Amino acid sequence: PPAATSSDEEDDSDASTKPIRSEKKKTPASLFQTGGDPPKEKKTKKKAPPKAAESEEETPETPQKNSNKKGKGKKSKKAKEERPPSPVIEVDNLEEFVLRPAPQGVTIKCRVTRDKKGMDRGLYPTYYLHLDNDKKVFLLAGRKRKKSKTSNYLISIDPTDLSRGGENFIGKLRSNLMGTKFTVFDNGANPDRANANWSNVRQELSAVVYETNVLGFKGPRKMTVIIPGMNADNERVPIRPRNDNDGLLMRWQNKNMDNVIELHNKAPVWNDETQSYVLNFHGRVTHASVKNFQIVHGSDPDYIVMQFGRVADDAFTMDYNYPLCAVQAFAIALSSFDGKLACE
Repeated sequence: PPAATSSDEEDDSDASTKPIRSEKKKTPASLFQTGGDPPKEKKTKKKAPPKAAESEEETPETPQKNSNKKGKGKKSKKAKEERPPSPVIEVDNLEEFVLRPAPQGVTIKCRVTRDKKGMDRGLYPTYYLHLDNDKKVFLLAGRKRKKSKTSNYLISIDPTDLSRGGENFIGKLRSNLMGTKFTVFDNGANPDRANANWSNVRQELSAVVYETNVLGFKGPRKMTVIIPGMNADNERVPIRPRNDNDGLLMRWQNKNMDNVIELHNKAPVWNDETQSYVLNFHGRVTHASVKNFQIVHGSDPDYIVMQFGRVADDAFTMDYNYPLCAVQAFAIALSSFDGKLACE
C-alpha cells in the first residue's frame, strides 16, 4: 500500500508524542537483577536512579512536524542538553571501562561515526565510537570481517588495529546465516580451547533478534535484545556457553530465562500529521531513519536502556544506561547496520 512506502523515509522521526512522566516504578537495579540476594544498600551506592535518569528529560517538548527542524530551532538549548558536563565518566582503563555496566542514574552519551572511505570501505566500513562530550574520547572501533560466511564484526579498543589476534580485540558480533539473529561475545576463548575450570571461555554479552514485519523490512523493525541479568552486587552474571545450544539465543528460544533479561525496542507511534512513525528522542536524534531505535524493559517502558539514531549521513548518537556496557551497546548498534537488514 502506498501509505507504507511514503512513510519509510520518515520512520521513527524525532517528533515527540508526549512528555515522558515516570510514576513510582521499580528501580533500574531491581529491573535487571536475576541472581542472588536483593542489592545491598551500602555496596551499590544507589543514586535514586529514576530521578537521575529523568532529570534531563523533564523539559516539556511540543510536538514538531519535521524531525530536522528540532536540531536547528533549538541551537542554544541543544548545546546545553546534549553536553552536560560528565565528570562521572572517567575512562582511565579503556578495556575495563567498555565492559563495565554504566553507573546507575547516569546516561552515557556517545557518537558513532561510519567511515566508508577507501578501497573496500564501501562494503566494509569502519565504525568508531566516541564519548559525545567535549573531549570526544575514543572508546571502540568495529568492522566486518571479510572472509566470513556470516556477518562477523570485530570490535577493538584500538582504532587502528582491527585484527582478531591482536591484544586490542575486545569482542565480536556474529550473525546467523539469515542475518536476523546476532550474538555478541567478549574476547575470551572459544569453548574448544577451554581451560580446566572454563574460566577463560568467552562470555556472551548480548543477543539481538530482528523480526521482519508484514512490510518486509520497510516500516518499523521489531528488535528483541537478550542480555545477561545482574547479580546482587550489580555485576553482570557471566554466561559462558559450552556449546551453541547453551547460548543466549537458545536459552531465549527455549524460554529458559534464568539469569537472562529480555528487552525490546519501543514501538513508534503513527503520527497522522507527519504521516510517519515517531519516537521521542529528546533532541538527541535529528534525522528520520528506520535505524533509529530505543530499547526498553517491558516492566518500565519509560526507562530507556539504550537509544540510537541518525544525526547526519554517517553519524549517529548512541546513548546507553545501566545495565549495558559500551561493548554491548555498540554491538547492538552495529547489528542494525548489517547488510540484510539495512534499508537506508
